[in-house]
Amino acid sequence: MWPGADDHAGRIALSALEHYDYCPRQAALIHLDGVYTDNLDTTRGTLAHERVHTPTPPPYRPPAGTRILTGVPVWSDRLGLYGICDAVELTGTTIVPVEHKIGRYKPAGPADVQAAAQALCLRETQPLQVPHAAVFSYTDRRRHHIELTDSLLQRVEDIAALAHAMLREARLPDAVNDSRCTRCSLKHDCLPSLVAAPPPNASLYTPQPEPDDG
Repeated sequence: MWPGADDHAGRIALSALEHYDYCPRQAALIHLDGVYTDNLDTTRGTLAHERVHTPTPPPYRPPAGTRILTGVPVWSDRLGLYGICDAVELTGTTIVPVEHKIGRYKPAGPADVQAAAQALCLRETQPLQVPHAAVFSYTDRRRHHIELTDSLLQRVEDIAALAHAMLREARLPDAVNDSRCTRCSLKHDCLPSLVAAPPPNASLYTPQPEPDDG
């Protein structure tokens, strides 16, 4: 049970921040309407996360002197968030959240938002220092260091506020039919080609990897 139980029913899942950063309409379909459809990428992500939470050696070599814990519950009363850290790296003085992703890592992408949000939750509830966060990519087979800059942490807070507002208003954001839609597992639920016209600068958009529900 989460601390506070029903007293904190207004919390939203950490994954909502990553979904919102990728596409507000996708976030609303999942977290407001309860719509979720798997595709190959999300299924691979689910299987990878199941592997993280089983008692097997980690898929990467952790820093020396580090103990790894998996499936760690985290929350923030200040930001109204809750979720599970795939893994945390623990030393005697520090704790670092490590978000696991199946796709290729994109610097400054939505995965950074989720990892940084986990770090903010840990900073609020743990006495240990949280000096940075990390994202492990199964495609890259690498652990990527995420610097917790003021701008990234502010981005997390801004997205959390927007996601809370979206859920309070209970309104599905407009669809934007661009290159993000190509690999989105909710494309047939969202129907962007029917309800939105491509933006004029769609060709300039660099697609981010779709969240794999981690």
